Amino acid sequence: MIPLVNLQRQYAGLKAEIDAAFAAVLERQEFINGREVKAFTAAYLAAFGAKYGTACSNGTTAIELALKGLGVGPGDEVITTAHTFFATVEAIMNVGAEPVFVDIEPGSYTLDPANLPVGRKTRAIMPVQLYGGMADMTAIMAAAASSNLKVIEDAAQAHLATHKGAMAGTIGDAGTFSFYPGKNLGAYGDAGFVIARDAHVAVLISKLADHGREAKYSHDVIGGNARMDELQATVLSVKLKHLKKWTARRQAVAGYYNDKLKRAGFKVIEPLTHSTCVYHLYVIEAADRDAAADKLKAAGIGVGVHYPIPLHKQPALKNLAASNVNLPRTDHAAAHVLSLPICGDITDAEVETVTDAVLKMVRPA
Repeated sequence: MIPLVNLQRQYAGLKAEIDAAFAAVLERQEFINGREVKAFTAAYLAAFGAKYGTACSNGTTAIELALKGLGVGPGDEVITTAHTFFATVEAIMNVGAEPVFVDIEPGSYTLDPANLPVGRKTRAIMPVQLYGGMADMTAIMAAAASSNLKVIEDAAQAHLATHKGAMAGTIGDAGTFSFYPGKNLGAYGDAGFVIARDAHVAVLISKLADHGREAKYSHDVIGGNARMDELQATVLSVKLKHLKKWTARRQAVAGYYNDKLKRAGFKVIEPLTHSTCVYHLYVIEAADRDAAADKLKAAGIGVGVHYPIPLHKQPALKNLAASNVNLPRTDHAAAHVLSLPICGDITDAEVETVTDAVLKMVRPA
């Protein structure tokens, strides 16, 4: 079986580093707000050329912290995409705001900034840097500036992706990241991160993640418990040193897939001009997608389907005005997108096997 992401192979290559790092934490018996979280925070910010940021418990919480830190809450509306994981809209609603969905740009599958429905209750725009690619942040930031809106980048899938040389998560007022185990940079459990452009916003986000503290027993705002623990920070610090290498491998594999599959008529991710994609997922559009996925799985190819029920059609949102929208490109993607195996440790032989199987068993949409 060729898995969608080979985490076992990744761990085998890192075992000595991970085991030694874990042993050091266990010897110290320091698990919360310790040196590992501080060290990872500094290293992650340096990797992104950012000044301010907070490590936190997961990617969903990261979005909630960013929204709260930027003052988005009850009565506000946030413009976003329906072609993403549920956490994007879940976080918006958990702070009391409501989503307003717009369609995707067909090449990159990211939020299309043309004709954004800005209304009197609109407070923010949340592009999702999907599949490891970037939305048109130039247009989004210009639209936000003209209407005095905040921009939160959901960069959960886009570690090290760029737009005009700027890193994902560093262009908007805040950028949020997930370190779910299968991400390009993944923990051994849940973990997340928020980057903020403004120092005061960053301080507030940091407080919100740790019970609203300004000192150990002094709480000047109402926060919660959204801390990253020391063991997850340890894993991430080890892996961060390998992220550029893994990213280059993903991009090389995507190049091979593109060369073979585009010539066969498959629609693939088309990064926007002046943007780089880090290929958290490598997707094609397949006719009779679900049957194609079953054939490939039966042949030992671990494919995935992301995201078959777009957010505007989710049962949990059926009573929202946002559910009553026409998003034809989103609906098309939801019905046809198929994710092929890709990771930093996939072999050339595996890539060839996947490609041959797709060419034999799958028809382009």
